[in-house]
Amino acid sequence: MIVSSIILYVDPGSGSYLVQAIIAAVVGALFYFKNIWWRVKAFFFKPKKDDTTGNDPVND
Repeated sequence: MIVSSIILYVDPGSGSYLVQAIIAAVVGALFYFKNIWWRVKAFFFKPKKDDTTGNDPVND
C-alpha cells in the first residue's frame, strides 16, 4: 500500500509541467490537422483562373 502511494505522488512542479505538455500536444495536433484540412480543401476547391474583375483587395 505504501509503495503505490509513493509512485502516484506528483508534486506541483511536475503536475504543471504535465498539464503544459498535454495542452501543447493538443494545440500542436490541432494545427497539424488544420494544415492537412487546408491542403485537402485547396486540392478540391481551386480558385478560378478567369476571375479578371479587378476586385483584388491585395493589389488595390
